[in-house]
Formats: sequence, C-alpha cells, structure tokens
Amino acid sequence: RPAARSAARTQARQPLPIAPTASSLTAGITPSVARALLYQAPAGQTETTIDRSQFDNRPAFSVADVLRESPGISVKQGNGPRDIGISIRGSNARNGFGIRNLVIFEDGFPVTQPDGLSRSDLIDPKAYAAIDVIRGPSSALYGNYATGGALNFRLRPGRTIDGVEYGVEGGSFGYLNNYLAAGKKVGNFEYSLFTSDARGDGFIGNSWFNTQTVNFLGTLHATPDDRFTVKFINNNLDTRLPLRQTLTQYYQNPFQQGCTTGGNLALGCPTVSLFNNGFNGLTTPQTATEAGLGRFDRRTIVGGRWEHDFDNTTTWRNQFVFDDRNISQPTGTTSAIGDFPSYNYMSDITKRGEIFGLESTAYFGAFYNTLTASSDSRNVMPGGNAKLGLLQSNTWSSTSNYGVRAREELKLAPNLTAIAGIGWETTVLKGINTSYRYPTTDVPIAVPGVPIIADRQFQNTAPELALLYKLNPEWLFRARVATGYGTPQVGNLFILSDGTNGNNTQLRTQKNIGYDLGFDWTPNSTLKFSATGFYEFFKDELVSQATQVSGVSYMFNAPRSEHRGVELAADWKFYPGWRFTAAYTYLEQYYTEYTEDIRSPGGGGTVFSFNRAGNKIPGISPHELTARLGYEQMWGPLAGLGAFVEVQWKDSFYMDNANLQKAPGYELVNLNVHYKTDLISDYFKSLNVYFEVRNVFDRTYVASANNIGNTVTAGGLQGLSGTGSIYAGSPRAFFAGMKLAFK
Repeated sequence: RPAARSAARTQARQPLPIAPTASSLTAGITPSVARALLYQAPAGQTETTIDRSQFDNRPAFSVADVLRESPGISVKQGNGPRDIGISIRGSNARNGFGIRNLVIFEDGFPVTQPDGLSRSDLIDPKAYAAIDVIRGPSSALYGNYATGGALNFRLRPGRTIDGVEYGVEGGSFGYLNNYLAAGKKVGNFEYSLFTSDARGDGFIGNSWFNTQTVNFLGTLHATPDDRFTVKFINNNLDTRLPLRQTLTQYYQNPFQQGCTTGGNLALGCPTVSLFNNGFNGLTTPQTATEAGLGRFDRRTIVGGRWEHDFDNTTTWRNQFVFDDRNISQPTGTTSAIGDFPSYNYMSDITKRGEIFGLESTAYFGAFYNTLTASSDSRNVMPGGNAKLGLLQSNTWSSTSNYGVRAREELKLAPNLTAIAGIGWETTVLKGINTSYRYPTTDVPIAVPGVPIIADRQFQNTAPELALLYKLNPEWLFRARVATGYGTPQVGNLFILSDGTNGNNTQLRTQKNIGYDLGFDWTPNSTLKFSATGFYEFFKDELVSQATQVSGVSYMFNAPRSEHRGVELAADWKFYPGWRFTAAYTYLEQYYTEYTEDIRSPGGGGTVFSFNRAGNKIPGISPHELTARLGYEQMWGPLAGLGAFVEVQWKDSFYMDNANLQKAPGYELVNLNVHYKTDLISDYFKSLNVYFEVRNVFDRTYVASANNIGNTVTAGGLQGLSGTGSIYAGSPRAFFAGMKLAFK
C-alpha cells in the first residue's frame, strides 16, 4: 500500500498536459461547448489561460497575485485591499479607479456593469479553476468597452472538488483569510460553492479591511436537450482607506506612519481639507485616519442561463443577470453614496455544420442591458468616522446598450481556419447633474448652468477577421485584425479638469483597430512558447487624470494615439520536477495628435496650448516581466514537496502628459516552499501547506500611481499639479497557509 500511495502521488505530480490550441478546440464538439469557448479560447483570438496549478500552492489574496502569470497583463493597487486595477495592453493603466476598457465574465456571466465599470473586490482567487485572458480589441464578440480585451473567471467545477475543502492562511500585517469550497456532481446536477472571510490591518496607515465573499455555480441537466445554470455572487467590503501621496511624500514616508493627527504630522503625510461646518467657509486639514476615510460597499450578482439543443447541431441560449452595486465611499473631501442596479439579457444561437463542404461554426446573438441610478456626493467634515456634511451634488443617470453580433468560423483546409465576426451596438447615456453651493448659509443657491443635462446616443460597429494556420503539430501561426470601442461613463460627462462639477458632455466614443501577428510553438509536452506582436491605432482615446479634488478624476479624449508592443510567454519543464515559466510584455504608447490647453493661475489667467504629439501616454510601463523557477519532488518519501523563486520587474513610467515626472520602477523577489500529500483516511483526502516570503529584499516600491495633471505659470513654464496619486507596495511580508480536503 505505501508503494501504491507513492505511485499515486507520483502520478498526481506529473506535469499538466499542454492545453489544446484554439483551432483544435473546435473540432468535433457540440454547439454548447463551442459557445462556451467564446469566453475561454475563441478561435483566432490572442489568449492565455492561467491554470489553477500556477497559484494553488501559494498565498493568493487578490487577483494581482495570479494575473501576472499572463503576458499583456499589468496590475496596480486600487482603492481597497482587493480593488486591483487590471490592464490588458495598458488598457486600464490610464484610469484612476476600478477597471475599464475590458469586459469581465464569471463562468460566462457578465460582471462588468452596463456603464463599463468592473471592480475586483468580489474576486477571491482561491475560488477559481482557471482564468482566461483574451487580449486585444474584442468588441465584435464582447461589445462596448472591450477595447483592451476580456477576462473570464471559471469557478472550480463541483466534480473536481468532490467534497469539501477548508483553508486558512495568514501572515504579516494582521492578514487572515478563512475559506471553504464545496462541490459535487450528483446525477444530472453539479454545484460549486465558495465562501471566504478575509481581514487585516494593512501595511499603510488607515488601511484596515474586512471583506466576505460568497460564490455559487449550479447546473442541472433537466433533459437531454435542456440545461439550466444558476450563478450567485455576493461581496461585502468594509475598509479604511489611506490618501494617495505625491512622489515627494512617497519618498519621505511611503507607508504613511505617524499620520494620525493633523496637528503634529510626520513628513510625507497627505491631508485633505474639510469644511468645518460641512458646507462652506473655513476648512481644517485632516489625515485619512482623522477623517475616517474608507469604503463600505456591497455587490450582489444573480444570474440564470437556459440552454436548449434543437438537435445535435444547434443550441439556443438565453441568459439573464441582475447586478447591484451599493456604495458608500468617503474617500476624500466628499463621499459617493448610491445604489447601481443593472439588468443584462442576451439570447443567441450557435450552429455547427458545413458550408460548401467546409466545417463551420456559426453564431448569432442579440443583447440588451441597462443601469439606472441616483447617486449623491456629500461633503465630508471633521469629526471622524467619515462624518457627512451637506449635499455637494446629485446625479441621476441611465445607461443602456443593445445590439446584435455574429461570428463565423470556417475551416478552409485541414490546417487553415478563418474567422470573421461583427458587432453592432447602440448606447444611450442620460443624466442630470445638480451641484449645490452654500455661499452664506446651509441653504443652497442656484448655480448658473445647473442642472447639467446629458442625453447622448452612440452607435458603433466592430468587425474582426482572423486566420489560424497549423503548419504541423508543433507550430500554430495566428494573424488577426480587430476593432474595439468604448463609450464614456455618464459620470465622466459632469467633471471638469479642476475636479469641480461642470459640463464635459462633449466626450466621444474611443475606438481602436488592432493588428496581431503571432505564433505558438509546442515542440513536445515539456515546452510551450508563445510570441505576439501587435500594433493598435486609437481615435479619441479616453484618458483619465487625477484632479486637485481628492478622489476625483477628469476624463478627456486624445484625438489620436498609437499602441504597439510584444507579448512573450514560456512554459518549460526542462527536467523532471523542474519548471520555468515567464510572461513578458513590452508596451510603447504615445500620442500622435493631441493639443492640451492649460490656464495659468488667477481668474484671468492666460491659456497656453501644448502639443503632446510624440509624448508617451502616462501610466504605461514599457517593460513588465514575471519569471518563476520551481521544483517539485515527484517520487520517494518527499514526494509532494516543492519550492520556487519568483522575480517581478516593472519598469518606470511617466505620470503626466508633459512627461515631466516618472514613477520609479522596481524588481521584487518572492520565495515559496510548499507540500501536498494524499491522506489515507475515511474522512480526509489531501493536505496542502505552504510558506512564502514576499519582497525578500524589502524593496520600497510604487504599487499604484494614477495619472496627474500639469500646470503652467504666467510665463508659460509647465509644472505638476501636486495631486496625490501614489500608493506604496508591501514591504517584506511572510505568509503561511493550509488546505485540508474532506471526502
């Protein structure tokens, strides 16, 4: 029996097989599977799948810990512990908060709301079996906002959990996460349930957090032709939030120590000026701790899907999602308060067959989604615990998208597949913004030009074409030309460059067309290498920059810009037990047409115009690399013991349009030791323990740097706005965890 157990463990430690290529994934499958692959590995798309084996044996608190495994991905710390800004090819790096310019799904259910906003607070990486990263303009298939691509998070299937798994991990700065995964396949029903409770003190002053997540997926095969799927996600977030620093403050005091009171502050402590009475007059500088800044949010998503097979070649799918984002966010001088319920419906047909004797997969679908909300912005006043003053502004908004999309995959020859797709969409933005002023008393007066009314309609079309050429079992060549589009958010239409409420309703849709050329080389089961070069041309690119008002960003259109780069990925099992992986991205993004007007100080200041053509787009790091060397003992008494060393490199990047200031780059080293073994028991299946040191050499680095604005003197000399935009990354940290699987 010991020998048998050792053999079983050895078999379990064997390297995972290389994932099939996109062209082979569509061979001999059902229409419903073909439809599911449009979220996972759509033929012709530039995509990477991050498998659970790449993060199962390490601490994974946020999605930032796992997405670095894919080329083309960059991450930055957002406003909260798990609020991570995710970018594909720099798509979201130029935005101040949340996730924009890409579309996110969970098990095929959209978790990007109709206004294009996604947030990663609800994502606990331990829940997932895999994450699909689809890179490049993708609006033909995914619609509005998919200018950078898409992500699909796949919950662990119940049949692979086959019981219950309990895990706990903790470490530096008071971090503790308890989680539970349960799943089973019983007859025609399969379910997966994941719950977690994470909390910690944070490594920056005023960054304590407490967050709970529930994620459920269930599928019933009611008849041989009908399948019903239910999805449920809920996340509660309670977190304190530090203020962002200027680069000078960051160098002085990156972790904001001694920043508890406004009277006797340490160097480098950012403050925010709050109205003493909550509406006008004298102000008092307050630290984030004094003011009680934070976020208190809830996100609830409920989805249902019905799939019906008309025959063995045709599947009809209907899907409905209710998504409610409820927020209370005193993040600076004001607090955003609102409820954002949305509804998303789609219906589509997928058919497999032949056209002129050629193997064909055809898809046609229609969709409608809408979000209607009323949100308030209230002044924060001194007194602690995010004490609220009077109303600063109110916005009623409505965002609706509807359209159709079609796609055809045609095998022209046994080794050549052509893909063509197109999407058409109408977006309607409506909003009324009312701002309030209190010159003398707590009774507001009418403000000229208020309320500001926005009523915009955008129509967009996005075609795409791709070719896949399978030269032989080792080489797959990819070529693609595709388009994307993203409309502004209603809230962008009412914020001016100085951070105050005003008319910015002239914003236009950003559009891009991208060309991808790449290959996948898989000479054997131990090596896979992928390379992609891309060149994208943007028109009216939406770029965000921080304003003088804390927590408020301004959005503008840059008429023309260009993005180009290279993405490399390697996975090499060069010797039994050894594995080397690497993901590298090179990005060069710059304005080709953009003139920025800046007014010098004073009521009658002079307006100066600056040609930004040739300047780098701020927020874009030109080089990013994640590389890992690991070893897994595959036999003998130490079978299941493993370790790896990981290097993360992010190059410095500009923070402003004038390219006057750079956020410094960094290199980090992480070390991990882990052990997994099967258990011989009537109740227990396996045990997994791990220990990891992050940032081994204790480097101080910038984890987030939002774009900042430029200023100009009366003599025309450019400068920087002095807006706080930086969060420091974690110093050296130690983590340990354990997972126990039950039968």
